[in-house]
Amino acid sequence: MKLLRITVGGTFIYTARLEEELAPETCAAFEKLLPYRQKIIHARWSGEACWIPLGEFQLGVGFENHTSHPSRGDILFYPGGYSETEILFPYGSACFASKLGQLAGNHFLTVIEGHAQLPEMGRTVLWQGAQDIVFEAL
Repeated sequence: MKLLRITVGGTFIYTARLEEELAPETCAAFEKLLPYRQKIIHARWSGEACWIPLGEFQLGVGFENHTSHPSRGDILFYPGGYSETEILFPYGSACFASKLGQLAGNHFLTVIEGHAQLPEMGRTVLWQGAQDIVFEAL
């Protein structure tokens, strides 16, 4: 089992499991990007979630282990198509969507430590704006 550390805003630290059995292509491609640094902002249409907009970025994967209804801490990678490429990070109740309607993303990471911090992280991103996010191998 491979684990990642996810740090949001320098304050919120999570341990997440790569879902290698369920999303092997997404996990392998994402691992090649580590350490991965971006900005995370609050989602517009997906409920209690934050997202990392990636525009036209291509990870080179298709759909696998995809869902529209992630649980808190189930991190999705959307490879693009109907909407721009993105990573969705739910901190509460979420239904993955864009201005074009409901989407499905690859569930490739699951937060296994730090769940109690998720709602506060979401409120911080909502009220204080974009935050730095870093994904690192443990």
